[in-house]
Amino acid sequence: MAGIQEGCLVPFPRTGKTFKNFTTIGFQSSGIPRHLHVQFPQEEKMIVPALRTLLVAALLALPLTAADNPARSGDSGKAPKNHNEATVAQLEAEMASGKLTSEDLTREYIARIIALDQNGPGVNSVIELNPDALEMARNADKLRKRGMVLGPLHGIPVLLKDNVETGDKMQTTAGSFALVGRPAVQDSTVAANLRAGGAVILGKTNLSEWANFRSFESISGWSGRGGQTNNPYGIDRNPCGSSSGSGAAVSSNFAAVSFGTETDGSIVCPANVNGVVGLKPTVGLTSRAGIVPISHTQDTFGPHGRTVADAAVALGVVQSRTFDGRDPATGGVPLGWQGRFTRPTNIPTDYTQFLDPNGLKGARLGLTRIGLGGFDPFVPTPQPVVDAFEAAFQALTDAGATVIDLDASGFTFPNGGGGPGELLVLFFDFRNDVQAYFATRVGVPMAGKTLNDAIAFNNANADVEMPFFTQDIWDLIATMPTGPDDPQPLFGGMTYNQALAADKDFGVNGIDLALSQFNLDAVVTATDNPAWATDLIFGDHFIFGSSGLAAPEGYPIVQVPAAMVHGAPMGISFFGTAFSEPTLIKLASGFEAATQVRAHNLPTFAATVPFDHIAGTTLKPPHQRSMPQGAGRSQPAPPSNANRQPGKELRRPHAL
Repeated sequence: MAGIQEGCLVPFPRTGKTFKNFTTIGFQSSGIPRHLHVQFPQEEKMIVPALRTLLVAALLALPLTAADNPARSGDSGKAPKNHNEATVAQLEAEMASGKLTSEDLTREYIARIIALDQNGPGVNSVIELNPDALEMARNADKLRKRGMVLGPLHGIPVLLKDNVETGDKMQTTAGSFALVGRPAVQDSTVAANLRAGGAVILGKTNLSEWANFRSFESISGWSGRGGQTNNPYGIDRNPCGSSSGSGAAVSSNFAAVSFGTETDGSIVCPANVNGVVGLKPTVGLTSRAGIVPISHTQDTFGPHGRTVADAAVALGVVQSRTFDGRDPATGGVPLGWQGRFTRPTNIPTDYTQFLDPNGLKGARLGLTRIGLGGFDPFVPTPQPVVDAFEAAFQALTDAGATVIDLDASGFTFPNGGGGPGELLVLFFDFRNDVQAYFATRVGVPMAGKTLNDAIAFNNANADVEMPFFTQDIWDLIATMPTGPDDPQPLFGGMTYNQALAADKDFGVNGIDLALSQFNLDAVVTATDNPAWATDLIFGDHFIFGSSGLAAPEGYPIVQVPAAMVHGAPMGISFFGTAFSEPTLIKLASGFEAATQVRAHNLPTFAATVPFDHIAGTTLKPPHQRSMPQGAGRSQPAPPSNANRQPGKELRRPHAL
């Protein structure tokens, strides 16, 4: 297989068939060999989690004693729970008082990852652990002892999606072997901001490969390098995507905060199905420099947290209030504001000041149910889901908000709630943006290459890159004319510039018009349907979703847990115009305080949800008639009753 050279750094290969017969992994530790040669089977094509567990243990668990090392037992019952659901503020208070160190907290999260992510139920959300994590934690502790606290995330372990560059020993691959090799040469802006703020970068999370932008048939949470991420509320259920590992990991208490990216739904959908808060910032509030792109028009980077407060504090650390020197969007405004408004000069430094448990009192909210009935009239939203959302909507009024039914008032969001030019914009941007990104990489198969080269790589390595779905999106993009004013036959002759104009108008006549016409603080609606069972044959099962209301124009969303249906979480989303994060955080924190859905419905790591009323009958095998010895066909010996419990009948397999 072409493109990977023997001896390149591939810390966590996830498929059995490899680019070479072995991979050489370098370590920076005196306690283990400097190079480990790992032999891979040649024909196995599925995930090899045991290999990754071995490497994680070698990299990070070595300083632990054998008795302390959960990787040796794989016993999920030994996963630490001391700081489950602890907020960033609570963890900082413990560290400030001396009751907790960053190193101890980092070890706790590593132990949970080994026990519950790599073993036990197997959430499979973390694709790689940072070999420098414990050293970062120790440095944070040393600074604290000297009276130096670098920011509100000082000493706090965080996880980054595996499309975010870190200038360290970790890979940045977007889940694809096409980017495996030499690590990024420098930090992304957001990673640099985290380091400057004293955060501990614990590792990288799995994602839908290429951020779910390779095929219309892609499977959320699956990548060639990372395998399939699962949902901590029900392991057989999907974590949504593309920031799948980020949402699942923070829900599982594998870190205090995690970070993902969104182009259209990739932060809020995983937050919805994993029962956490997802904050999608205004495009340009956080830098995309050093992040594997889809579209410079729509891409953004933001946090997943177990509380609105945690998401708010994280946003303040990673944001770029002014131009970062690398991403022009950090000095401008998103598409919906272009030619209308300039970038605010009063962007807050700390978003926690807007947290308010009474944040809904006196608020004016515009409620829309657009899409809630389902994308497909033949696959309507199940009534229990609709009923649960209606109860959540009522909770807004109960908490003191004035709720205006936009649909009943005659307001119509343009184009059915989705940007009329969005797909064209994404297609056109991706070809140019990914090529520009490839030009920044060295020592990986796609360094200095083009989208056509990536297509060829996938075709040459189809057994590991395309075992379940193809690259039909990329194949279509490759056929498109390259000029911004060239008519695009795939889109009825619309040009790229026409698509941008249409999407800008979509924001002006959608969220912005609703806010002004009804004097609203925000628009609110259901986020997405609950998690479906992961299906590697038929793919994802989206029934509805609302992120498209804000995606084309680049506006923010805050998603909050709002309801449970048969053990599966669902959320609602607050939408506003550009740079309205303070208002959305206030409203979301008020809803969270009034409902406490996450706090009362923590993940159980059940094999499936729902897990009740699904057991079958207890079968009683028919009695065998006695036969003369040696007569008739030989029969298997009947099962022994020696250990049978009184009143219990032997269960037999449902299928033989």
